[in-house]
Amino acid sequence: QVQMVESGGGLVQAGGSLRLSCAASGRTFNPGAMGWFRQAPGKEREFVAAINRSGGSTQYADSVKGRFTISRDNAKNTVYLQMNSLKPEDTANYYCAASSWGGLPTGLIAYDYWGQGTQVTVSS
Repeated sequence: QVQMVESGGGLVQAGGSLRLSCAASGRTFNPGAMGWFRQAPGKEREFVAAINRSGGSTQYADSVKGRFTISRDNAKNTVYLQMNSLKPEDTANYYCAASSWGGLPTGLIAYDYWGQGTQVTVSS
């Protein structure tokens, strides 16, 4: 059984920063790509960022490029999302996910394991 637990969400003013963490655990857990997605009320879950197995390649949604940074620590089975210059439209529930694929998948279907989500609220 694989468990993924996010932390670091909260309430922040526009222009502020937050750092999300996601710790994964499981007896034989060895993920490929890891990613972050978000879902705002009334909207579909959307891709935010992905990082490959080694951490050497990343991909971002256009809406967060230049403001968010994804990273990972494979020794800790943890993925991070540093979010800077936050905007009210970044308000959503943020989910981390792990994939058995080795590339940079952006589709939900490519991810096998999901966290329960952490709420990020950006006030104007």
